[in-house]
Amino acid sequence: MPKMKAAIFAEPGRIVLESRPVPDVGPLDALVRISTTTICGTDVHIQRGEYPVQRGLIVGHEPVGIIEKLGSQVAGYKEGQRVIAGAITPSGHSYACLCGQHSQDGGTARHGFKPAGGWRFGNTIDGCQAEFVLVPDAMANLAPVPSNLTDEQVLMCPDIMSTGFAGAENGGVRIGDIVAVFALGPIGLCAAIGARLMGATTVIGVDTVPERLAVARRLGIDHIVDYRKIDPVAAIREFTGGRGVDVAIEALGQQQTFENALRALRPGGTLSSLGVYSGDLRIPLDAFTAGLGDNKIVTSLCPGGKERMRRLMAVVAAGRTDLGALVTHRFKLDQIEEAYELFGHQRDGVLKVAITP
Repeated sequence: MPKMKAAIFAEPGRIVLESRPVPDVGPLDALVRISTTTICGTDVHIQRGEYPVQRGLIVGHEPVGIIEKLGSQVAGYKEGQRVIAGAITPSGHSYACLCGQHSQDGGTARHGFKPAGGWRFGNTIDGCQAEFVLVPDAMANLAPVPSNLTDEQVLMCPDIMSTGFAGAENGGVRIGDIVAVFALGPIGLCAAIGARLMGATTVIGVDTVPERLAVARRLGIDHIVDYRKIDPVAAIREFTGGRGVDVAIEALGQQQTFENALRALRPGGTLSSLGVYSGDLRIPLDAFTAGLGDNKIVTSLCPGGKERMRRLMAVVAAGRTDLGALVTHRFKLDQIEEAYELFGHQRDGVLKVAITP
């Protein structure tokens, strides 16, 4: 049986490289040879044991690659074709999918529905930090990559770009809005770009890491707030003439940033939460105005499926944004443990790493 190298969750604190069998291909599957992938903040939560997955699972959910083999019932694709698949891999026929909630596609009426069930790679099935990945429901999930785009230009589409844009979309950003983004990691930066694309005329970014602030300026964020130098809520109130922002996007997953995002809102504004939280959240009575402020709190799991991927790649191909700048470090798959050490500790100004088998 052919073997491949793969990064697996061994135990809390350890993701290691092992040899695994190359997956067999079912009728509706596609085997994709990985050409480039990356590490997500959620993978770090998995590594630390903060998000539970089965030991021995291959991690990773952001694949760019080439179709190696197609299932017998897969039509419309060809072997050798360059593709991406979203971190969310909906079946296309579940109740959740037919309600338009592809990311929640999981479980059955008989066995119970699982929240966030559309996220399968590196969560409930083997992921893509490996030489090959098996893509389920290939006809719903494989999106051909335009020939004029590089791997690194589309590397953010499967998760980071889709998630960040969803934060702006679900936040209901409108033309002329003022938007604050709390935490300018890759997802926060994509949320800021998404807000601008949706019509926000002022975007305020909050962070403290110099490299992130520099990238935010290059990407055209209007105001930068270093929260170590100034209270971000006070600064946002000053920028907005005391009004507050229409939409605040929380992109870190911590109590303090959640509270600050809530306090930065205008009456009737929306808090759009993208963070992955590791503990219970508390909503302060005053920031919530005792429930009388007409505010909304919405959450998002990145939309997936081939049409979402096509649209995101179209944004890149049209020159509306270039997310290649988010890739700051590059590693071979053999260096995956070194890559996790760097990314997990956020050293050397890292934003995203590109992993090539």
